[in-house]
Formats: sequence, C-alpha cells, structure tokens
Amino acid sequence: MSRFLWIAVGAALGANARYMIGLWAGDKMGVAFPYGTTIVNITGALMLGFVLELSTDRLLASPEARLLVATGFLGSYTTFSTYMVESVNLMRQGSLFLGVVNIAGEAALGLIFAVLGIYLARTLGM
Repeated sequence: MSRFLWIAVGAALGANARYMIGLWAGDKMGVAFPYGTTIVNITGALMLGFVLELSTDRLLASPEARLLVATGFLGSYTTFSTYMVESVNLMRQGSLFLGVVNIAGEAALGLIFAVLGIYLARTLGM
C-alpha cells in the first residue's frame, strides 16, 4: 500500500474520531465552551507524544504504522498535537527559547490570522 493510502486511511479515522468527540462533548457538557476541541487537542498531544516516543526510542514501528497513526490519524484528529510535540522537541534539543517562541508565536499568529480571515470574509460580503 502506498504511503498516501496509509495516511488517508488514518486521516479518515482521525477526522471521524474528532467529529464524534465533538458531538459527545457538546451533548454531555454543552456548547458554551469548545470542550470537544479542548479534549481533542489535549488527548491528541498525549497520544502523539506517546506514539512518537514509543515508536522511535522503545519499539521500532514500521514507517507504514507511523504514517497511519502519527501522520494520518493524529494529523487529522488534531494538528495541535504536532505543534506541542515539535515545541517540546525544540526544548529537548536545548532550545527552550525557540520552544517557547513556537508556542507563543503560533498561538498569537493563529489568533491574528483567524481575526483577519473573519474580517476578509465580512469585507468581501461572504
């Protein structure tokens, strides 16, 4: 099976898991706060950290398994997990500053660009 197919299968499963958790959280906890997204982001960061550490340092997982789980499933489930693990890796490599800059910078830029996207859509009358 090609790399892209492994990623696609994982992505389909991850997107559906994210959707189902969002529905469950909305039903159980309400929609006044984005509980589903919070649950997905936190559990995704936990799972990606676990999978990458286990598959690179403890068990030698096949490239296909890593593509299916890490890139496909967790990449579709949440990109927050990648953002957090990459920040931790910067810190582990001795660059606490770059790790913190990555966290703060992406959060700030993400917020700014979300507002910009909303502004552009409203300006264009969409």
